[in-house]
Amino acid sequence: MTSIQISEPRPGTTNAIQHTASSEAGWQRQGKLWSNLKELCDLLRIPAAPSVNDEEFLFQHVQFKTGQRIHTIGQPFDTLFIVHSGFLKTVLIDEYGNEQVLSFPMKGDLFGVDGIHTKRYSSEAVALSNCDLILLPFKKFTALGRSYIELEHAMYSVMSRELVREQAMVSMLGALSAEARVARFLVSLSERFAEMGYSSKLFNLRMTRHEIGSYLGLTLETVSRTLSAFNEIGLITVDQRSIGIKDIDSLRTLRRLPPSSSRSKAAGKRAREAAARAAGTEISKEWNPIAAV
Repeated sequence: MTSIQISEPRPGTTNAIQHTASSEAGWQRQGKLWSNLKELCDLLRIPAAPSVNDEEFLFQHVQFKTGQRIHTIGQPFDTLFIVHSGFLKTVLIDEYGNEQVLSFPMKGDLFGVDGIHTKRYSSEAVALSNCDLILLPFKKFTALGRSYIELEHAMYSVMSRELVREQAMVSMLGALSAEARVARFLVSLSERFAEMGYSSKLFNLRMTRHEIGSYLGLTLETVSRTLSAFNEIGLITVDQRSIGIKDIDSLRTLRRLPPSSSRSKAAGKRAREAAARAAGTEISKEWNPIAAV
Protein backbone atom coordinates (compact mmCIF):
# COMPACT_ATOMS: atom_id res chain seq x y z
CA MET A 1 0.00 0.00 0.00
CA THR A 2 1.25 3.45 -0.88
CA SER A 3 1.73 5.72 2.09
CA ILE A 4 0.55 9.33 1.91
CA GLN A 5 1.96 11.94 4.25
CA ILE A 6 -0.81 14.47 4.83
CA SER A 7 -0.69 17.15 7.48
CA GLU A 8 -4.05 16.31 8.98
CA PRO A 9 -4.86 16.65 12.71
CA ARG A 10 -6.18 13.72 14.65
CA PRO A 11 -8.98 13.84 17.24
CA GLY A 12 -8.01 15.97 20.19
CA THR A 13 -6.11 18.55 18.14
CA THR A 14 -7.28 21.75 16.49
CA ASN A 15 -6.77 23.42 13.15
CA ALA A 16 -7.93 26.53 11.31
CA ILE A 17 -10.97 24.84 9.79
CA GLN A 18 -12.10 23.47 13.13
CA HIS A 19 -11.65 26.82 14.86
CA THR A 20 -13.46 28.76 12.13
CA ALA A 21 -16.35 26.32 11.88
CA SER A 22 -16.90 26.07 15.61
CA SER A 23 -16.53 29.76 16.46
CA GLU A 24 -18.21 31.41 13.46
CA ALA A 25 -20.74 29.02 11.99
CA GLY A 26 -21.47 25.91 14.00
CA TRP A 27 -20.76 23.94 17.13
CA GLN A 28 -18.69 20.82 17.66
CA ARG A 29 -20.36 17.45 18.04
CA GLN A 30 -20.23 16.09 21.56
CA GLY A 31 -20.07 12.49 20.36
CA LYS A 32 -18.23 11.24 17.31
CA LEU A 33 -16.24 14.02 15.66
CA TRP A 34 -14.62 12.01 12.86
CA SER A 35 -15.51 9.48 10.15
CA ASN A 36 -13.14 7.10 8.40
CA LEU A 37 -12.84 6.68 4.65
CA LYS A 38 -15.19 3.69 4.41
CA GLU A 39 -17.93 5.58 6.24
CA LEU A 40 -17.39 8.51 3.90
CA CYS A 41 -17.69 6.30 0.81
CA ASP A 42 -20.79 4.56 2.17
CA LEU A 43 -22.41 7.93 2.72
CA LEU A 44 -21.61 8.99 -0.86
CA ARG A 45 -22.78 5.60 -2.18
CA ILE A 46 -19.46 4.80 -3.87
CA PRO A 47 -17.07 1.83 -3.41
CA ALA A 48 -14.14 2.44 -1.10
CA ALA A 49 -10.62 1.70 -2.31
CA PRO A 50 -9.85 -1.77 -0.89
CA SER A 51 -6.15 -0.97 -0.42
CA VAL A 52 -6.75 2.06 1.78
CA ASN A 53 -6.38 1.77 5.54
CA ASP A 54 -9.66 3.34 6.76
CA GLU A 55 -8.21 4.51 10.05
CA GLU A 56 -5.33 6.24 8.30
CA PHE A 57 -7.69 8.90 6.93
CA LEU A 58 -10.15 10.57 9.25
CA PHE A 59 -12.59 13.30 8.27
CA GLN A 60 -13.89 15.90 10.68
CA HIS A 61 -17.59 16.51 11.43
CA VAL A 62 -18.91 20.00 12.10
CA GLN A 63 -22.48 20.89 13.04
CA PHE A 64 -24.45 23.96 12.00
CA LYS A 65 -27.70 25.36 13.35
CA THR A 66 -30.75 26.24 11.27
CA GLY A 67 -30.14 29.47 9.36
CA GLN A 68 -26.36 29.46 9.69
CA ARG A 69 -24.15 29.89 6.63
CA ILE A 70 -21.63 27.21 5.78
CA HIS A 71 -19.80 29.31 3.20
CA THR A 72 -20.50 32.61 1.47
CA ILE A 73 -20.05 33.94 -2.06
CA GLY A 74 -16.45 35.02 -2.66
CA GLN A 75 -15.06 33.18 0.35
CA PRO A 76 -11.72 31.47 -0.39
CA PHE A 77 -12.23 27.84 -1.36
CA ASP A 78 -10.39 25.07 0.45
CA THR A 79 -13.02 22.51 1.49
CA LEU A 80 -15.73 20.31 0.02
CA PHE A 81 -18.71 19.43 2.23
CA ILE A 82 -20.61 16.15 2.54
CA VAL A 83 -24.01 16.13 4.22
CA HIS A 84 -24.14 13.54 6.99
CA SER A 85 -27.55 14.69 8.21
CA GLY A 86 -29.84 17.67 7.78
CA PHE A 87 -31.02 19.84 4.89
CA LEU A 88 -29.47 22.87 3.23
CA LYS A 89 -29.88 25.22 0.29
CA THR A 90 -27.28 26.73 -2.01
CA VAL A 91 -28.10 30.14 -3.50
CA LEU A 92 -26.84 32.89 -5.76
CA ILE A 93 -27.43 36.45 -4.55
CA ASP A 94 -27.57 39.43 -6.92
CA GLU A 95 -26.52 43.00 -6.19
CA TYR A 96 -30.01 43.78 -4.90
CA GLY A 97 -29.98 40.95 -2.38
CA ASN A 98 -32.35 38.70 -4.33
CA GLU A 99 -31.78 34.97 -3.91
CA GLN A 100 -31.86 32.30 -6.60
CA VAL A 101 -31.96 28.82 -5.08
CA LEU A 102 -29.64 26.43 -6.91
CA SER A 103 -30.01 23.18 -4.97
CA PHE A 104 -31.18 21.53 -1.76
CA PRO A 105 -28.30 19.34 -0.49
CA MET A 106 -29.41 16.42 1.70
CA LYS A 107 -27.83 13.37 3.30
CA GLY A 108 -25.16 11.87 1.06
CA ASP A 109 -24.83 14.96 -1.15
CA LEU A 110 -21.56 16.76 -1.90
CA PHE A 111 -21.42 20.53 -2.27
CA GLY A 112 -18.83 23.29 -2.52
CA VAL A 113 -17.61 22.04 -5.92
CA ASP A 114 -18.32 25.46 -7.47
CA GLY A 115 -15.26 26.82 -5.69
CA ILE A 116 -12.75 24.60 -7.48
CA HIS A 117 -12.45 26.70 -10.67
CA THR A 118 -11.76 30.18 -9.26
CA LYS A 119 -10.61 29.08 -5.79
CA ARG A 120 -13.54 31.00 -4.35
CA TYR A 121 -17.08 29.82 -3.68
CA SER A 122 -19.48 31.24 -6.26
CA SER A 123 -22.59 30.40 -4.21
CA GLU A 124 -23.73 30.55 -0.61
CA ALA A 125 -24.77 27.50 1.42
CA VAL A 126 -27.29 27.89 4.27
CA ALA A 127 -28.61 25.30 6.73
CA LEU A 128 -32.39 24.76 6.48
CA SER A 129 -32.26 22.55 9.58
CA ASN A 130 -29.66 21.57 12.13
CA CYS A 131 -26.96 19.90 10.03
CA ASP A 132 -24.03 17.58 10.54
CA LEU A 133 -21.46 18.05 7.78
CA ILE A 134 -18.23 16.20 7.03
CA LEU A 135 -15.31 18.34 5.90
CA LEU A 136 -13.26 17.12 2.93
CA PRO A 137 -10.25 19.43 2.56
CA PHE A 138 -9.54 19.76 -1.15
CA LYS A 139 -5.79 19.25 -0.69
CA LYS A 140 -6.53 15.99 1.10
CA PHE A 141 -8.90 14.95 -1.70
CA THR A 142 -6.31 15.58 -4.40
CA ALA A 143 -3.61 13.76 -2.41
CA LEU A 144 -5.88 10.74 -2.05
CA GLY A 145 -6.67 10.86 -5.75
CA ARG A 146 -3.02 10.81 -6.77
CA SER A 147 -2.40 7.58 -4.89
CA TYR A 148 -5.76 5.83 -5.25
CA ILE A 149 -6.99 6.30 -8.80
CA GLU A 150 -10.14 4.21 -8.32
CA LEU A 151 -11.17 6.40 -5.39
CA GLU A 152 -10.53 9.54 -7.42
CA HIS A 153 -12.74 8.23 -10.25
CA ALA A 154 -15.51 7.40 -7.75
CA MET A 155 -15.37 10.91 -6.30
CA TYR A 156 -15.55 12.42 -9.77
CA SER A 157 -18.64 10.30 -10.41
CA VAL A 158 -20.23 11.94 -7.34
CA MET A 159 -19.46 15.39 -8.75
CA SER A 160 -20.88 14.31 -12.10
CA ARG A 161 -24.02 13.04 -10.37
CA GLU A 162 -24.63 16.48 -8.89
CA LEU A 163 -24.01 18.12 -12.27
CA VAL A 164 -26.47 15.79 -14.01
CA ARG A 165 -29.10 16.64 -11.40
CA GLU A 166 -28.59 20.38 -12.00
CA GLN A 167 -28.77 19.89 -15.78
CA ALA A 168 -32.01 17.94 -15.42
CA MET A 169 -33.44 20.84 -13.43
CA VAL A 170 -32.44 23.41 -16.08
CA SER A 171 -33.99 21.24 -18.79
CA MET A 172 -37.17 20.87 -16.76
CA LEU A 173 -37.52 24.62 -16.26
CA GLY A 174 -37.47 25.21 -19.99
CA ALA A 175 -39.78 22.40 -21.05
CA LEU A 176 -42.47 21.86 -18.42
CA SER A 177 -45.51 23.73 -17.19
CA ALA A 178 -45.62 25.16 -13.67
CA GLU A 179 -47.75 22.24 -12.45
CA ALA A 180 -45.38 19.68 -13.98
CA ARG A 181 -42.36 21.36 -12.36
CA VAL A 182 -43.92 21.09 -8.90
CA ALA A 183 -44.95 17.49 -9.60
CA ARG A 184 -41.41 16.48 -10.68
CA PHE A 185 -39.98 18.28 -7.67
CA LEU A 186 -42.16 16.19 -5.33
CA VAL A 187 -41.18 13.01 -7.19
CA SER A 188 -37.50 13.92 -6.84
CA LEU A 189 -37.91 14.55 -3.12
CA SER A 190 -39.75 11.25 -2.69
CA GLU A 191 -36.94 9.36 -4.44
CA ARG A 192 -34.22 11.13 -2.47
CA PHE A 193 -35.94 10.41 0.85
CA ALA A 194 -36.14 6.75 -0.18
CA GLU A 195 -32.38 6.75 -0.94
CA MET A 196 -31.74 8.11 2.55
CA GLY A 197 -33.76 5.28 4.08
CA TYR A 198 -36.75 7.44 4.99
CA SER A 199 -40.39 7.21 3.93
CA SER A 200 -41.00 8.12 0.30
CA LYS A 201 -44.73 8.50 0.95
CA LEU A 202 -44.77 10.95 3.83
CA PHE A 203 -42.19 13.65 4.52
CA ASN A 204 -41.79 17.23 5.69
CA LEU A 205 -40.67 20.03 3.41
CA ARG A 206 -37.67 21.70 5.05
CA MET A 207 -37.77 24.50 2.51
CA THR A 208 -40.43 27.22 2.31
CA ARG A 209 -42.88 27.64 -0.57
CA HIS A 210 -40.90 30.73 -1.56
CA GLU A 211 -37.64 28.73 -1.72
CA ILE A 212 -39.32 26.02 -3.79
CA GLY A 213 -40.58 28.70 -6.14
CA SER A 214 -37.10 30.21 -6.47
CA TYR A 215 -35.68 26.78 -7.26
CA LEU A 216 -38.38 26.01 -9.86
CA GLY A 217 -38.63 29.49 -11.37
CA LEU A 218 -42.14 30.04 -10.00
CA THR A 219 -43.82 32.47 -7.63
CA LEU A 220 -44.75 31.53 -4.08
CA GLU A 221 -48.42 31.88 -5.02
CA THR A 222 -48.07 29.45 -7.93
CA VAL A 223 -46.39 26.84 -5.76
CA SER A 224 -49.03 27.14 -3.03
CA ARG A 225 -51.87 27.05 -5.53
CA THR A 226 -50.43 23.99 -7.30
CA LEU A 227 -49.93 22.05 -4.07
CA SER A 228 -53.52 22.84 -3.10
CA ALA A 229 -54.73 21.64 -6.52
CA PHE A 230 -52.73 18.39 -6.19
CA ASN A 231 -54.36 17.88 -2.80
CA GLU A 232 -57.78 18.61 -4.29
CA ILE A 233 -57.49 15.96 -7.01
CA GLY A 234 -56.01 13.36 -4.70
CA LEU A 235 -52.40 13.23 -5.89
CA ILE A 236 -51.04 14.31 -2.50
CA THR A 237 -52.15 15.36 0.96
CA VAL A 238 -50.93 18.66 2.38
CA ASP A 239 -50.77 19.60 6.05
CA GLN A 240 -48.66 22.76 6.29
CA ARG A 241 -45.14 21.42 5.51
CA SER A 242 -46.12 17.75 5.68
CA ILE A 243 -46.61 16.12 2.26
CA GLY A 244 -48.21 12.73 1.71
CA ILE A 245 -47.68 11.16 -1.73
CA LYS A 246 -50.83 9.37 -2.90
CA ASP A 247 -50.22 8.83 -6.63
CA ILE A 248 -46.53 8.94 -7.55
CA ASP A 249 -47.11 7.63 -11.09
CA SER A 250 -49.52 10.44 -11.94
CA LEU A 251 -47.05 12.99 -10.55
CA ARG A 252 -44.32 11.55 -12.79
CA THR A 253 -46.40 11.86 -15.95
CA LEU A 254 -48.46 14.97 -15.19
CA ARG A 255 -48.22 17.67 -17.87
CA ARG A 256 -50.95 20.09 -16.85
CA LEU A 257 -53.74 20.21 -14.31
CA PRO A 258 -57.31 19.60 -15.46
CA PRO A 259 -59.65 22.65 -15.45
CA SER A 260 -60.84 23.78 -12.04
CA SER A 261 -64.43 22.74 -12.87
CA SER A 262 -63.26 19.17 -13.54
CA ARG A 263 -61.23 19.18 -10.33
CA SER A 264 -64.28 20.32 -8.36
CA LYS A 265 -66.39 17.51 -9.83
CA ALA A 266 -63.69 14.94 -9.07
CA ALA A 267 -63.31 16.25 -5.52
CA GLY A 268 -67.09 16.09 -5.03
CA LYS A 269 -67.19 12.53 -6.31
CA ARG A 270 -64.44 11.46 -3.92
CA ALA A 271 -66.22 13.18 -1.02
CA ARG A 272 -69.45 11.32 -1.84
CA GLU A 273 -67.60 8.02 -2.11
CA ALA A 274 -65.86 8.64 1.22
CA ALA A 275 -69.19 9.51 2.83
CA ALA A 276 -70.76 6.34 1.40
CA ARG A 277 -67.91 4.21 2.75
CA ALA A 278 -68.24 5.86 6.14
CA ALA A 279 -72.01 5.29 6.13
CA GLY A 280 -71.50 1.64 5.16
CA THR A 281 -69.08 1.21 8.04
CA GLU A 282 -71.60 2.67 10.49
CA ILE A 283 -74.38 0.38 9.16
CA SER A 284 -72.18 -2.68 9.54
CA LYS A 285 -71.49 -1.70 13.13
CA GLU A 286 -75.17 -1.25 13.89
CA TRP A 287 -76.32 -4.54 12.31
CA ASN A 288 -74.25 -7.59 13.07
CA PRO A 289 -75.79 -10.69 11.42
CA ILE A 290 -74.15 -13.06 13.90
CA ALA A 291 -75.50 -11.08 16.82
CA ALA A 292 -78.92 -10.93 15.14
CA VAL A 293 -79.12 -14.72 15.02
